Amino acid sequence: MGSLSQDETGKQLPRGTAEPPRSVVPCNFRSAGRLSNEMARSLTGIHEAFARHLAVGLTSYLGNDIAVKLLSLDQLPIKDHIATIPPLDYVVPFAVKALQSSVIVECDIELVFPMIDLLMGGTGAPTTEFRDLSELEEEIMQELASLIGTQVENAWRMPHQSLVTDPRVKASSLDRYCPPTEKVTVAKFEMQIATFTGVLQVVYPTTFVNLQSKQFESDKPQAKGRVRRFPSLSIRERILDCDVMLAAGLPTMKVPVRDLIGLQPGSVLKLRAPVKAPGLLSVAGMDIFEATPVRNGSLKAAQLGRRLQWTSWGKE
Repeated sequence: MGSLSQDETGKQLPRGTAEPPRSVVPCNFRSAGRLSNEMARSLTGIHEAFARHLAVGLTSYLGNDIAVKLLSLDQLPIKDHIATIPPLDYVVPFAVKALQSSVIVECDIELVFPMIDLLMGGTGAPTTEFRDLSELEEEIMQELASLIGTQVENAWRMPHQSLVTDPRVKASSLDRYCPPTEKVTVAKFEMQIATFTGVLQVVYPTTFVNLQSKQFESDKPQAKGRVRRFPSLSIRERILDCDVMLAAGLPTMKVPVRDLIGLQPGSVLKLRAPVKAPGLLSVAGMDIFEATPVRNGSLKAAQLGRRLQWTSWGKE
C-alpha cells in the first residue's frame, strides 16, 4: 500500500502524486460587485426601451415632442452618488414594498420648469431663475413623477411589485433609503424638452437589480442553440405598443376662401357651426367616434359620443 502525505491545506495526497497547479491572480477590491458584461447588456436593453416609452408618454402628456436617450449605466456607493446631486434637483423615491427598499428618480431642476410651463399652456422655454417649487408646482410634478414610475414598472415588468410614489425629498436625505456604503445602479438619461436639454437619473438599490435580474433569468427560454435575453413579445403585445395618428376635429367643415385670404396671426376664424355640433375622432385617417372638445384639468381632451357605423372603417 502506498503512503500518504499532506499538502498545506491538510488534504491527503498519494505519495508521488504532483500537486495540482494553483491559479493565483491579483485581487482588485475596487472591481468587487461591479456589473458583469451580461448584466450590463441586459440593463442597457431594459433602459433603452424605458427611454423610448418614457419619451412617448411624456410627449403625449406634455403636448410637446420630448426626446429621451440613455447616456450611461454606472454602479457606485450611494454616498458618492449623493455628493453629485445639486441641492435643488427634483428627487422622488418610489417604495418597493416587497423589498422594503426604494427606487429613486432624480430630475435636473432645469428640466422641471419647462415641463411645468408646458402643462400650464406655455412654450416650455428654459428659465434662468432656479428656485424651489411652489405648492401648486409640487402637485404638478408629483403627477409627472407618477408617470415616470409607471414607465419604470413597465420596463422591469413588475405586475406584483408596483412602485408607490413617495413625496419629494432633499438629496441630502437619500442615505436613509439605503446604507451609505451600499452600491446602487444609476441609469443616466439625456432629456430634451423644446430647445433645452437636461439629465434624468433613475437609481436602483442592489437588492432590486439582483432580484429583477434573477426573475429575467428564470423567464429565459431553454431552447438549445439560441441565445435570448428576454422572452419575445407576442404579436398582440407588439401591436398594442404601436403608435397611431389620432385626430379630433371637424373634417366636413367648409370655409369660404374669402375668409382665409385675410387671416393673420391672432385672427379669429368663424366656422359658422353650432358649438354643440360634435366633431369626429379619427385614427390613422379613419373616423371612429363623434367627439366634443373638452378640458381635463390643464389638458385639452375630447369626450367621445356616438360610435360610427362599422361600414366606415371596419372593413379596411
